[in-house]
Amino acid sequence: MTKRIKSKHKVDRRLKSNLWGRPKSPFNSRAYPPGQHGQNKKGKPTDFGIQLQAKQKLKSYYGNINERQFRNIYRKALAKRGDTTENLIALLESRLDTVIYRAKFATTVFSARQMINHGHIKVNKKRVNISSYLVKDTDLIEVRDKSKKLTFIDNALQSKERDVPEYIQLDNEKKTAKLVRVPKFSEVPYPVIMEPNLVIEYYSR
Repeated sequence: MTKRIKSKHKVDRRLKSNLWGRPKSPFNSRAYPPGQHGQNKKGKPTDFGIQLQAKQKLKSYYGNINERQFRNIYRKALAKRGDTTENLIALLESRLDTVIYRAKFATTVFSARQMINHGHIKVNKKRVNISSYLVKDTDLIEVRDKSKKLTFIDNALQSKERDVPEYIQLDNEKKTAKLVRVPKFSEVPYPVIMEPNLVIEYYSR
């Protein structure tokens, strides 16, 4: 479980953006960092500071992945052929908790992770409780039968806050989903500007 469930809105203000595009985000009314001197903080950020903030935004967006895990994801992206930036986003979007969130079975990435931890999700008919499980295009993801009538799942599916992206195939009635293809960075529906190229630069120092 992430340690950020109760304080995720503080992350919005600290990173100076409505990171998940939620209407209840405090950043909508207080667009400055938290703390006594939040409104008065000035100064030109350094290149390192800009790279660090880009990393913190991306890491926080995907459920506040811890630093060790996030660095390992970067290393996997670096080891793969092709563009490292695209590889990084592909790995993050292939995580089971991300796919559950994109399919709208949960309203937040944090809630998606909780669903997985509590055994509500099955992959290819087998229960999976590992949020970082990498989903393949052949995998069938479904809400287990005993959990299909849970109110919070229906509420999430009916929410108009965001749409299911094209690279996720959703069956609303059966509550099943598939990652039909790994998306490119330009296809991912981030509510704020993400700069994964700066994340690569941060780790390449």
